Parts: sequence; structure tokens; C-alpha cells
Amino acid sequence: MSSTSLKLQKANNLIIKAEEEVKKKNYQEALNMYKQGIDYYLHLTKYDYKEGKAKEVLQVKCAEYLEKAERIKMYLKKHKNGAEKEPVQPSEKDNEDSDNESEDPETKKLVNQLEGAIIMEKPNVKWSDVAGLDGAKEALKEAVILPIKFPHLFTGKRKPWKGILLYGPPGTGKSYLAKAVATEANNSTFFSISSSDLVSKWLGESEKLVKNLFEMGRQHKPSIIFIDEIDSLCSSRSDTESESARRIKTEFLIQMQGVGNDNDGVLVVGATNIPWVLDSAIRRRFEKRIYIPLPEVNARLDMFKLNVRDTPHTLTESDFKALAIGTEGFSGADIAVLVQDALMQPVRKVQTATHFKKVSGKCPLDATLMSDDLLTPCSPGDPGAMEMSWNEVPGDKLLEPVFTMADMLLSMKKAKPTRGKRRPCSAQFSYYIVHEGLLS
Repeated sequence: MSSTSLKLQKANNLIIKAEEEVKKKNYQEALNMYKQGIDYYLHLTKYDYKEGKAKEVLQVKCAEYLEKAERIKMYLKKHKNGAEKEPVQPSEKDNEDSDNESEDPETKKLVNQLEGAIIMEKPNVKWSDVAGLDGAKEALKEAVILPIKFPHLFTGKRKPWKGILLYGPPGTGKSYLAKAVATEANNSTFFSISSSDLVSKWLGESEKLVKNLFEMGRQHKPSIIFIDEIDSLCSSRSDTESESARRIKTEFLIQMQGVGNDNDGVLVVGATNIPWVLDSAIRRRFEKRIYIPLPEVNARLDMFKLNVRDTPHTLTESDFKALAIGTEGFSGADIAVLVQDALMQPVRKVQTATHFKKVSGKCPLDATLMSDDLLTPCSPGDPGAMEMSWNEVPGDKLLEPVFTMADMLLSMKKAKPTRGKRRPCSAQFSYYIVHEGLLS
């Protein structure tokens, strides 16, 4: 049995013992057992189940057992010698801060499910890390950053956008822009939502999750709700779709712009590659629509520089320009994959090398030190070449070959854009842009 399974079994056993002690009215012992069990659950969510359904289940369990432990704690505080009665729900006098105790358990469960969508740690993607897309960045600053920093600018009839739709071909940086927004929007709560967070197999629970999501956004405002691939949740309504899917869309419509819903301080950002499949009513809720195109030549040049960054290389400015010109039709994601493959070329040289020679250079383990006995791949005819494989090279003696333009060109021969040889915009996409008037 794995260590994770053992910890989970230990936690479950402690909780079972705690509940047995409650039945025996040994409340102090039960409280200690609950505390130990909860500690195991928290350790599991932090180190073993960092994401996924298992983490959500453990979070729900933690909330449930914390509530029980709190009841016992308050009871023991009130009745120091009391073992005659079972713990009761603490009143407002017992604990003035326990407002959530009276909350509907079902609502509490849904809120716990959604808490995993809150981005606690900022992604650390700055505006400068996003190459090109100047128009999109300015529009997002106008909608997100300025209202938070200068709220007095948005008074009277001047109001910030409440819905922004990012659309464009795959791999152009829509989700990456959202990460930059999460980093740059200080003092705001960022919710990153996917269809799995909102779709449930239980009847009626999906629309409740949507409602609770927006209620949490209002409670934590200023807040940003980012819904990636929103077309999977809000496609056009039809007679053939399920009743559950229709109810989710209806709840979205009500929450985004329904009567009685105050969404001041709540911004909804959606991203999609296929905006024409969105329901027209949903699309109308996104007042600001920003087209994220395939990168132009200058943006591609910046992308190559950003992806190579501080890797030791011999590429010149003219090399970067040539790469940018030679990758027309490539998206940002395509360029990232191309550079990643090219960066592996020096590693492949090490792998396939049959000869190595001694050279001087910076110590691989400490760049501040110089070493005269480093080994680097070479041709069999090079002076000082020694026949050996990479397995025979000590780990602290390998000097990697410098990354060159030849490595880039080698990877470019095999690289193809995601969209193949087609025009940057398909006929359907061009029709949509023109007839929906979505160019911004």
C-alpha cells in the first residue's frame, strides 16, 4: 500500500474513532480525534492530492468535520463538566464569528466545490511576457486594471465593462492573457472556471453551481471570473439539447445580466476558438469582444526572444528576424513548441555523440567557478577527441553545446503551424467577424 493510501486510511480511522467517542459521550477525546483526522486530510490536499476530484472530496470532508469539531469545542467550553447532553449547534452568543454555521449545508458543499477555482497563487505572467496583442492588452487594462486602481474615474454613466469575450484561432494567447490579468489585477479575486467545475451529474446542481459562482464573485469583489472554452457551456440553444444544458445557459443569462443582480465589481472574461457557436443571448452579455489574431512578424520576433530568453545561445538580431519572417501563419503556441524542440537539439548532440574533448568553461553546478576539465561533444577528428559515450561523462563535467541558429533551422524543417497551409482565418471565421461586427 502506498504512503498516500496509508495516510488516507489513517485519517478515515481517526474520524471513525471520533464518531464512536461522540456516541460514548467522550467529547474531549472525540475532539482530539477529529483534529488529528482533519490534519491528515489537510496534509493530503496540500501534498498528495493537489488537484482533481479527490482534492474536492477531501475539502468537503474537511469542512464537514471542522463543523462537527467546532460544535463539540463550543459545547465543552459552555459545559465544562457536561457529559450528559449531546453537543448542540452553537448559538450566536457562543460564537459570534460562526455565521456560516447556519448556512444551508447544500450551499456550503457547492461553495467548497468552487473554492478550488479561486487562484490563490498568482501565475506570475506580466504584460511584458505577452508578445504583441497590444490592442487586447490595452482593452483588458481599461476593463480590469483601471477600475480597480482608479475607481473615481468610473462614475456616473462611465462604467467599466462587465463582460469581455476573447476569441480567435487556437494557440494565439487567450488563456495566457488571462494569466497576465490574474497577475496584474492586484487586490482582486480571480476565478478560473472550466466546464468540469460547473457540470454535475445530479439534477439541478449545475445551475446552483453557476449561481453560487456569481454569488462568490459578488462577495469577493473586485473579482474576475475567467471561463476558458466557454463554448462548451454556452453553445446555441436547440430543441435537441438536454434540459440540463438548457438550464445552465439560462442561469448564466440570469446571473450575468438578470433583474436584481448587482454585478458591479464583477468582470466575466470568456475565451473561445469558435465564437459563432455561442448562444446569441450569451454573446450579447459580453459587451466587449476582443479578437486575438495570429501574431504579426514583429510579435513573432518578440515571441522567439521570449522563448529563448536566458538560454546560452549565439543567435543575432538578424537571426531572430529571419525566424520571424519564416514562420508566417504560426501561432504563439506553435512558436513555443518550435523553440522547445530546437532547445533540445544540443541535448540530442550529447545523446548521439561518440567522442568528447576537454574544454574550459563555467562549472555546470556553480556558474561563478571556472573549470579546465569539462567535456563537450565533438567530431572524431577534433584535436584531443576521446572515444566515449554520454554515460561515461561525470554529471558535473558536461559542458552543453551552445544553442545556435543551425539548431533552430533543423527544427524548423519539421515544424508546421497548427492551422496547416490554410489562410490565417478560415472562410467561416472571416464571415463571422464581418457579419457580427466583432472586430475591435
